[in-house]
Amino acid sequence: MLPCYVLLDLETTGGNAQQDRITEIAAVRFEGGEEVARWSTLVNPGTRISYFIEQLTGISNAMVADAPRFDEVGGQLLKLLDSAVLVAHNVRFDHGFLLNEFARMDVNLRVKTLCTVRLSRLLYPQVKGHGLDAIMQRHGISSQSRHRAMGDVEVMQTWLALVRDEFGIDKLHTHAQTLLQGSAALPPQLDTNISDIPESAGVYIFYGEGTLPLYVGKSIKLRSRVMSHFQATSRESREMRIAQEIRRIEWIETAGELGALLLEARLVKQQQPIHNRQLRRASTLSAWRLDANPHARPLLTLVRGSELNPEQFGNLYGPYRSKNQALSHVRELADAQGLCLQALGLESGRGRCFAHQIGHCKGVCCGEEAPERHHLRLQMALVADKLRVWPFAGRVGLREHHTLSGRTDIHVFDQWCHLATVHSDAELAEVLQSRPDALAFDLDTYKLAVKHLLPPGRAGVSLIDFSPTHSPALSRPAGRMREPNSPMWPINSPKSVIDIPGTF
Repeated sequence: MLPCYVLLDLETTGGNAQQDRITEIAAVRFEGGEEVARWSTLVNPGTRISYFIEQLTGISNAMVADAPRFDEVGGQLLKLLDSAVLVAHNVRFDHGFLLNEFARMDVNLRVKTLCTVRLSRLLYPQVKGHGLDAIMQRHGISSQSRHRAMGDVEVMQTWLALVRDEFGIDKLHTHAQTLLQGSAALPPQLDTNISDIPESAGVYIFYGEGTLPLYVGKSIKLRSRVMSHFQATSRESREMRIAQEIRRIEWIETAGELGALLLEARLVKQQQPIHNRQLRRASTLSAWRLDANPHARPLLTLVRGSELNPEQFGNLYGPYRSKNQALSHVRELADAQGLCLQALGLESGRGRCFAHQIGHCKGVCCGEEAPERHHLRLQMALVADKLRVWPFAGRVGLREHHTLSGRTDIHVFDQWCHLATVHSDAELAEVLQSRPDALAFDLDTYKLAVKHLLPPGRAGVSLIDFSPTHSPALSRPAGRMREPNSPMWPINSPKSVIDIPGTF
């Protein structure tokens, strides 16, 4: 199959390569198709073996009590693996455990790997089951020591001999080389061909058995980013869970990073993937409204959820992802700037507030500080959190163009909300003519829009102003882009700043 490889199997205390430990190792080395070495040993994991694992493998705590620890046998295993390909059934599992065990010895394991689960899938694409039990049943292979390391190695050895006889050594070698050109980190149950994923900007979506996504991510290099998930399975528990559940991958290309960020934020909020911790729907989004009257009580009112109207951002501060975050932030500002919590509305009562009694309030609550001065200090304390007023007369677009692919995306915004991403004049015309009932404010989109629409954040994109600033006597087809007093420019125009007369 390969010039030099080692068939290996491990038994462990569990399935987490970071937390669990190895209890048994078995390895058989082949050179030129002939077995040249065979080795196995129990390993003291330094932790207790659970009853479930003991029943599954037959390896008890008593059996490993006097066994060597991994660092005592690791050197011998390295000699067996020297210049060889590590071959295992679901090799990602065994490889992950070995990486962690050798890392504890300050050894960086570098070894090529091949997964016999993926090899079975290549050889028998019409078959559904490729686990070791399924292979044994399909090929009539029996074992008296299933779930023991050497027993499972011998099952793999028997199976490889059978498929070599069935398909021939040349086909077996070709498939093995194909797998080696891929990555050992790939989950064996993954149906998607990684080489089909482009190395361009876009969004990738991981799916399990069902229709709901496990995870949504973005990258300017899709294939590399997807591979990085699987290469991190031995170090990060979330990546390990994703690798165990994933079955297929879908992707959507964009013209650049901005389009990928916008699409990722939208898909995560729409589909709520279980492994996305960030960008989830923020139903408790909050902001503070500052009363313009210095004598008003309270000075601050919490605005939440759907009440966050971008058209009122002139006197709103935030936003915060929760009520608790909003309260905590203002309390910290009040303590640092000597503001009155009673005047702000965060403390009940009349007269001297508690903060004034301990010297943390300058006394607007008891007449020692003018309300106008206190109001000005509050404004200055909140200035960094002031929500930006929409600086345009209407809708605008950011044009993102990829010179190599020729793809152009136009991201249409209004009041900091992302209305749509379009790719043609017809789509653009439809968006410009639409009248949404309400604009749904989203914190992540707001941050992206502020970064790219306000100077100096426009590098790499072109600003397109859709405001109705031109004379209505100039007749232009809806959705066409044109600079004033110039011929029509198509949507892929290289011009950097383009104006479109609005139709609304």
